[in-house]
Amino acid sequence: MVRVDKENEARRNRRGGGGRSGRLAMREAGPAQRPVRAGLPGGRYKPLTDRDLDMINEAALDILETLGIGEPTAEAIEIALANGAHLNEHNRICFPRSIVEEALKKSASSYTVHSRDPQHDNLIVGHNHVNYVTSGEAVTVYNAKEKNFRPSALKDLYDFCRVTDTLENIHGFGQTVVPTELDDPYEHDINVAYAIVSGTQKPAEMTFVDVKNIDAVVEMFDMVAGGVGKFKEKPFATFGGCPIVSPLRFGEDNLEVLIASSKRDLISDIAIAPQAGATAPAHLAGTLAQVTAEGLSCLCMVNMIAPGTPMSFAIWPFVSDLRSGSFSGGSGEEAVLMAAAAQIGGYYNLPVTVAASMTDAKMPDAQAGYEKGIASVLAGMAGANRVLESAGMLGSLMACSFEALLIDNDMLGQAQRAIRGIEVNEQTLSVETIKEACLGAGHFLGHPKTLECMETEYLYPKIADRQPFGQWVEEGSKSILDVAIVRAEEVLATHFPTHISEELDDAIRAKFPIKLDRSDMKPKV
Repeated sequence: MVRVDKENEARRNRRGGGGRSGRLAMREAGPAQRPVRAGLPGGRYKPLTDRDLDMINEAALDILETLGIGEPTAEAIEIALANGAHLNEHNRICFPRSIVEEALKKSASSYTVHSRDPQHDNLIVGHNHVNYVTSGEAVTVYNAKEKNFRPSALKDLYDFCRVTDTLENIHGFGQTVVPTELDDPYEHDINVAYAIVSGTQKPAEMTFVDVKNIDAVVEMFDMVAGGVGKFKEKPFATFGGCPIVSPLRFGEDNLEVLIASSKRDLISDIAIAPQAGATAPAHLAGTLAQVTAEGLSCLCMVNMIAPGTPMSFAIWPFVSDLRSGSFSGGSGEEAVLMAAAAQIGGYYNLPVTVAASMTDAKMPDAQAGYEKGIASVLAGMAGANRVLESAGMLGSLMACSFEALLIDNDMLGQAQRAIRGIEVNEQTLSVETIKEACLGAGHFLGHPKTLECMETEYLYPKIADRQPFGQWVEEGSKSILDVAIVRAEEVLATHFPTHISEELDDAIRAKFPIKLDRSDMKPKV
């Protein structure tokens, strides 16, 4: 311990200048602006060249015009044929190039998902704004203490909402787990919506088991927003699903959600997820051509129904491990494909949603860390407007973890700091500061300019370890997972948000079959 003590003493001496008290004062005052935030501009990483993008576009247009999309519903056929599409001999809807190009002209280039609390940012989805959001719809929860999995429940969904409510580097909440105990489609959809609005005021996203439940959920959201039509005025949630079953077929249930949402002028927050080597070509370029065609077909449908109604261009090319055929969410191919998908959305000037941080690791370990870190940075650098699946997910989206959610919040802060980059101007070049330090104290610790920018230029993790080695040993040599377990228990025991008043909660419970017990929404006595 003598060496450690000397190390700490030397560190204190190097600081000099009363720096610690100055730094504490700066922290108490709070930074003028956090080092990272929702909507940082991305788009610097371009895995595809301009020629690549043109070729993928041409291939997608050819696929839509000559092969089309199979298994359309009667309603989809009626809409498409009335707007210039046609059925081929295989009963597939073919979209001529002119229809696709017209849809692209009419399409919304951005949309906003609002926060119900001014302390959280609205999410601007479009152009080069980058935001990180949860989602995944896992069916199990990982217990880090016991190292096992259990079926996910409604209470877990609410708990994931309220933990996310506290995490500043996660900008929105998408449904992380499925309430597996709810079999009735109406009860399922209503309770998912209720858990979300009760647990967080951040911008949200959800899917539906049954299209018939959209109006009921909108009615609940109107109650939360303050009156009939208020939710539509400032939507704080988006509705989605997978309207395409790859390769190049419509999925009836979620196609109905897409059509119903468009008819109601609601944001269509879809996801299209072919799996390279299984439901898409093994060549990554072929997968991109196919998924682009699938995404453009949905864009055509939305703009045939309600021109300009927002739709996420959410092409999510997944990857198979070709040795087994299983989904590999943490692969390097997956990371670069999602970055390419973001770039393709930017090529069309559409709001882009991708999936990243989908580790194949079964627990929050080193594998999870490197797979998630690489994918989340590449997606943001490529300019994805919303990066979903971005926190908490494990086991190729089969599980979610409270501890992983907390660890990933730190990781996403690092990703956003990388996306932000380095601002170069007369002030940040610090020429006068260099002169003052060289002719004065001989260092920059304690300098007013250092204190001024330490909270705006630098990001500090919440649970990742940066202690001196000796101090880390003295405090128990804890891993990041050890720290996350304790922190998750603290948040779950103390953070019970009151985003809905008792009066409103009574009204919602009187109207809808809410299954979340009020005792699970309060601290334990």
